[in-house]
Amino acid sequence: MSMRTAFVTMAFALFAAGVAAEAGAQQRSEGPCAGDVKRFCGDVKPGQGAIAKCMKAHEAELSPACRDASKARAERAERVREECRADAEKFCKGIAPGGGRILSCLKSREPELQPACAAEFKRAGNRRPPAR
Repeated sequence: MSMRTAFVTMAFALFAAGVAAEAGAQQRSEGPCAGDVKRFCGDVKPGQGAIAKCMKAHEAELSPACRDASKARAERAERVREECRADAEKFCKGIAPGGGRILSCLKSREPELQPACAAEFKRAGNRRPPAR
């Protein structure tokens, strides 16, 4: 695997993780993981994936409903990663991963995205919690 391919793969994995984290943000206050988040990670300061890391550390202890929801979020993130890999390589080459930069790059090019990527992007956007 070339260094460039490895970098793009890593960057896109971080992007997909960001999509999953955004989808999981709502779970902190409602949904099947709300109780588990409060129980296991209530003292964790949100940001930089801290709650996701905490939940991962307690994965074996999570309620079955929360485990199922987490698995579904991971599957959605993988779908986005697969469907948007080519667009990320095409439009976001050279953008450092982290801080939602790749996500922002793709969002700024939304009208130009391949149909499958655009569809996943729209589905992810429709699941975001309302602004508070």
